Amino acid sequence: MTGNTFAGKSVLVTGAASGIGRAAALSFAAQGARVAVSDVDTTGGEQTVAMIAEAGGEAVFIQADVSQSAQVQALVEAVVARFGRLDCAFNNAGIEIEHKPLAESDEQTFDRIMNVNVKGVWLCMKHEIAQMLKQGGGTIVNTASVAGLVGAPTQPIYAGSKHAVVGMTKTAAAEYGRAGIRINAVCPGVIRTPMMDQAIQREPRRQKMIEKIHPIGRLGEAQEIANAALWLCSDSASFVTGHQLAVDGGLTAI
Repeated sequence: MTGNTFAGKSVLVTGAASGIGRAAALSFAAQGARVAVSDVDTTGGEQTVAMIAEAGGEAVFIQADVSQSAQVQALVEAVVARFGRLDCAFNNAGIEIEHKPLAESDEQTFDRIMNVNVKGVWLCMKHEIAQMLKQGGGTIVNTASVAGLVGAPTQPIYAGSKHAVVGMTKTAAAEYGRAGIRINAVCPGVIRTPMMDQAIQREPRRQKMIEKIHPIGRLGEAQEIANAALWLCSDSASFVTGHQLAVDGGLTAI
């Protein structure tokens, strides 16, 4: 993609206070987009906006909890009020807080994961699609996971939530393709983030275990997922919709 692939475009990125969301927000801005950065983490979100501004881009932070309908509706309305339209949305906000087999899972964890990972994506698409129908089209990318394509032992609820994201993505793509709205999902493998780095520091052997399950022999980087999201939103992917793009170092190939 060229340096102005998204020139004049308005882009919303949720979960953009760090990690994949931050990398994507920075990349969209570097490609000329006006970026709405959203997260529950105000400090991190404002830092992302400051990084975009320092690089010469245009961005605004809008705090929102994607599991709350009124906040998501207000988020989309704020993006349109600021930029006039919503061309691309990267629904990246999600949580991963589970490390127990299914029979040891608890209802509180189930509700929390489903509220953010499933209801959050559903609410974002609901309000984004409504706006895109008004303006004549747009693109949406949802962050799923390899756990949305295969099983994930000790993460049954998380895997269920990400399978749901894949299912909603496929269905919405089929429903709105003729309206000029393309909807896809990106499915990351294990990605190096500050949280993952901390986990590896606590348990150094974990890195070798993770590297072993990826045929490419390493963890992924947040920028690699951002690159995939940008491609799916770009005109280069104009005939791609309802797709689940595994960016996983070959994890789901074996």
